Amino acid sequence: MPTYANTVPVMERHRFDAASLDRYFALHLDAYRGGLEVRQFDSGHSNPTFFVSAEMADGKRKDFVLRKKPPGKLVASAHQVDREFRVISALADTDVPVARARLLCTDDSVIGQMFYLMDAVPGRILIDASMPDQTPAERAAIFDSMNDVLTRLHKVDPVKVGLGDYGRTGHYIARQLARWTKQYAELKTEEIVAMDKLSAWLPEHIPAEDPTGIVHGDYRLGNLIVHPTEPRVVAVLDWELSTLGHPLCDIAYNCLGYHLAEPPHGFASVDFRQLGLPTEDEYVAAYCRRMGRESIPHWNYYLAFSLFRLAAIAQGVYRRGLQGNSSNPESVKMSRSARERAELAWSLVS
Repeated sequence: MPTYANTVPVMERHRFDAASLDRYFALHLDAYRGGLEVRQFDSGHSNPTFFVSAEMADGKRKDFVLRKKPPGKLVASAHQVDREFRVISALADTDVPVARARLLCTDDSVIGQMFYLMDAVPGRILIDASMPDQTPAERAAIFDSMNDVLTRLHKVDPVKVGLGDYGRTGHYIARQLARWTKQYAELKTEEIVAMDKLSAWLPEHIPAEDPTGIVHGDYRLGNLIVHPTEPRVVAVLDWELSTLGHPLCDIAYNCLGYHLAEPPHGFASVDFRQLGLPTEDEYVAAYCRRMGRESIPHWNYYLAFSLFRLAAIAQGVYRRGLQGNSSNPESVKMSRSARERAELAWSLVS
């Protein structure tokens, strides 16, 4: 039996017409023969994600994952599942491990929102960086594989894989700051002084180094599938925030767990040596070695930028939770996260 993340019956607020989906698959999914079963993954805050099982022409059942936009009124630049479909399709022939993309449906009349379908990849999603069920050697190998896969992504030439127009070239940080500042203002529910300070300070202190590459935008352990039994990454998930951008922002975001204390995403207070985990300096050094660079100047800036972005995202999740259309019922607790992330970011640069 393949190993996947936990699922639950489809939540009421995300329920859709399964019969309509069945008819659509009959017309558009190669070798589909029916027997559709749908459950919902119990994690995630943004795009609702579903486990789909069906009978295929060979008489065997096959497992898929369906990602769709959430219901309700949405921010125009968010939840672009068509971009997710495009990037995993483009990366299919590279050494970046991704699930096989199957189809994209832009017709909202099928299940209410745009969606795409990809193969389900068996494996483990190890959200807690302390990985209590792993040995120190396995934890070290998983972190090293996470590091290696990120460098593989950053070495991909966007033009060669058909993603030359997947975003704009240069000035990524300035554009991101403008985007998240605007989105935060639109979704603000209370005053966060640190966010206001960061909104003014960050644009004035952008580092001069300005490379462009494919960035994931939310690269962390919880968005990776680890092999069912081996300590290596077999697929990268959740490409909603991917674009052409500044690779150093991606590695900084990946390292935020070193600065956040609250598990499962934060692991600043763990005993790295006892667990077998690399320190932040060691992890960044491994990235630099793989990328052929000596170091990363202005490291705290990239961390603060990533925390600012994360705070703005948390605010959006909180606002959607208040409106009742977030994919995760825990989203209404995200207001505190937005404030804490903003205050931590300001402490790094003030």
